[in-house]
Amino acid sequence: MPTAKRNKQKQGRDTAVQGTNDSSVVSKVSAAAQGYFHDVFLQHFVCKVARRAPLINRGYYVRWRAVDHCVRRFLHITENCPNRQILSLGAGFDSLYFRLRADKALNRAVVFEVDFPDVSRRKAALINSNSTLRGMFDTCVSSLTGPVYVSSGQYRLLGLDVREQTQVEEALGGAGLNWAAPTLILSEVVLTYMETRWSDAVISWVATVLPQSLFVVYEQIHPHDPFGLIMQDHFLKLNSTLHALRQYPDTAAQRHRFLDKGWEQCVCLDMNVFYLGLVPEEERGRVESLEPFDEYEEWHQKCSHYFILTASRGSLMAQALLPHAPVSPLTSICPSWSLIALSVQIIPVRMEGLGMATSLLSPGQVLLTGGSSRGGRGAVPRILLRNQEGWRSVSVEPSVDLGVRLYHTATSLPGGGLVVYGGRSSPLNPIRGLYKLTLDPSGPSGPRDSEDQDTVKLCVEEMVCTGDPPPARWRHTATVVSHKGKDFLFVFGGKNQAEAVLGDGYFLSIDQQHWTEMPVEGAIPEARHCHSACSYQGGVVVFGGLDRRGVPLGDTLVLKPNERGFSWETIELQPSPVPRYSHSAHVFGDKLVVVGGVWLHSDGVPGGAIINLTTHSSVEFSLNTTPVPWPLMLHSFCSELMNPEEPELLLIGGGGNCFSFGTHLNHQPVSVNLRPVLE
Repeated sequence: MPTAKRNKQKQGRDTAVQGTNDSSVVSKVSAAAQGYFHDVFLQHFVCKVARRAPLINRGYYVRWRAVDHCVRRFLHITENCPNRQILSLGAGFDSLYFRLRADKALNRAVVFEVDFPDVSRRKAALINSNSTLRGMFDTCVSSLTGPVYVSSGQYRLLGLDVREQTQVEEALGGAGLNWAAPTLILSEVVLTYMETRWSDAVISWVATVLPQSLFVVYEQIHPHDPFGLIMQDHFLKLNSTLHALRQYPDTAAQRHRFLDKGWEQCVCLDMNVFYLGLVPEEERGRVESLEPFDEYEEWHQKCSHYFILTASRGSLMAQALLPHAPVSPLTSICPSWSLIALSVQIIPVRMEGLGMATSLLSPGQVLLTGGSSRGGRGAVPRILLRNQEGWRSVSVEPSVDLGVRLYHTATSLPGGGLVVYGGRSSPLNPIRGLYKLTLDPSGPSGPRDSEDQDTVKLCVEEMVCTGDPPPARWRHTATVVSHKGKDFLFVFGGKNQAEAVLGDGYFLSIDQQHWTEMPVEGAIPEARHCHSACSYQGGVVVFGGLDRRGVPLGDTLVLKPNERGFSWETIELQPSPVPRYSHSAHVFGDKLVVVGGVWLHSDGVPGGAIINLTTHSSVEFSLNTTPVPWPLMLHSFCSELMNPEEPELLLIGGGGNCFSFGTHLNHQPVSVNLRPVLE
C-alpha cells in the first residue's frame, strides 16, 4: 500500500479515536449531573449537557470511582514525598487536575496531560475562554504552537502522539517532569486503541524511564462472548478498533502483560469485583437509589467486560496497588464442566423481544405475551406453532388488551389455560391483578386445526380474587403447587418500585380464586429476583437469582408439601453450580436443567447446568452457537420444554441494551437437544 494512503488511513483512525473523547465527556457530565459523583468542572468542557440512560450513568460512575480510588490512594501513599506527579496519557477533556486542585489534594504535586495535538489545542482553548477553569491556576502560560499548550505551577497540557516515544520523552522532560519522582501514569481506555505493538512499547518505555511509578489502566476485556462481540463491533463501526483485546483477553492476561513488560507487581480486577469488593455498601446503596433502574443484566455484563489495573515499580508504589480480589463464595466456586457442548439450531421464524413470558398451551404450541422489541413495548401476543411443515408464528387477538407488560409470569394451569400475573410497564409502574387466558372456544378449536389461519382469538378474563393479595411485583416466579389434592399458584420473590428485592411467598387457591395463608416451615430463603422456580413433586424447586446486594445466588431450594402445609429445604450440591440469574430452568425427570442467565464473570457464556435432584450433584455445560450467525444473548429470554417425553428446549427472545454499544435482540428462536447431557 502506498505510504500516502497508509498515512491517510492512520489519520482517519486517529481522528475517530479522538471522537471517543467527545462522547465520553458528555456521558461523564450526565453522571455528575445526576449526582453519581461530584464534579463541577466537567460541564465546562461540553457545549450542551445531555442526560444519558441510568445504565450509562452507572457505567461511568464505576469508571470514575475506580480511577479516583487509585489516584487518591497514590496521593495518600506519597503525601510525605517532596515531589510527586500524575502523568495522564490520552487525557482528553478529563477534569482530574481541576477536581484535585479544588479539593486541595495536589500539595507538592504536578499533573501532566498528553493527548493528540488537536485534542490538547481544543482543551487549551476551552480553558483559556472559561473564567472558572482559568481561576484554578496561580499563573498560566498558553501556547498556540505546542507541544506545551498550557503551563502552570501544577499543570502542564501537552499535545503529542503518545506512540512517538522519543518526542514524548523530550517534551515531558522539557515541561519539567521529574523522572525520579513518584509518578502515577493514568490510561483510561487509551492503550487499547493503539496497535498492540505500540501499546506494549508504551508500557515497557514507562517502566524503563520511571523507576518509582504506578500505572493505572481502565479498559475492556472478554472479546469473544456475545456482549464482547457486540462491544467489538461497536468500536469497529466507529473506526476505533480495540486492539489489545485479541492478545490480552482477560484480567490474567493483562496482569502477565505488565509483569512481562518490566513492572514488578500488578493487580487487575474486573469492575464487578471492584464495585462489590471495594465500593462500600453504603455508597453502593446511595448510587443505586439515584435513578429508577431495571437493567441488572446489562450492568453486570458491562462490569465484567471492563477492568481496573494497577502495576507498580519501586517499594513505595507497591503500597498503592489495588488490593487483590477478596475471597468470597463467588470466587471460590469450582464447578464441574462437561466435555459436551450442546448444539443450538435456529428456528426459521422471525421473533424477538425481551422481558416476555411464555406458556406451553400443548406440545408444539407456545403462547408469548408482553415484552419489548425494536418496535417498542407492549408486543401483541402471538402463538409459536410447530406442525408437520415446521414452525410458524400465528397472531393472537385477545378479548382484552393486556397492555404494556414486561418481566411478568404466564403459568399453565392443570385444567387448561394459563394465568398472567405481575410485571411492569416501567421501573416506577408495576402492574397489578391477574388474568386468566384461554383459547376462544367459539372460534376454531386451535391453531393446529387451521393451517392457513392467521389469527387466533384469545379469551382474557381478569380474575377477581379474595384474601390478602401480594404486593405488586415483577421479576418474580409463579408456579403451580399441590396440597392434599388442591392446586395453588405459588408466587415467590421478585421486586417492585418500593423494594429492591422481595423474599415473600403467597398461595392462590386456583379453584376458589382466594389468596390463602399456608403454613410454611423451614428456613426462609434469601430474598431474590430473576430466579427460576419449577413445579416438582407437588412443590417447587427454586434456583439462583439476584440477592439484595446485587450478587447472583447459586443455591437450590425445594418447597415440599407436608401434612400441615409446606416446608423449605436447601439442597447442598457438590460441586456447586455457577451462581446466576435471569436464566430459565425446567425439571426433566429427577434433573433440573438450567439454561443461560448472567453470572459475574463471563467464562462459559452462554451455557447451562444440569442439577441432579437425587444425587445432589451438578455439572455445567456449554452451548455450541456456531450455527447462529449473531451473538446469542441468553438473558431476559423465555424457554419451553416442548414435550415432557422429549428433551428439546425452545429458547425464545432475549438480549438487551449493551451499555452504550446499542441494543441487541436475538433475531429468531433457537432449539437445544438436551439428551447428550441428560444421559
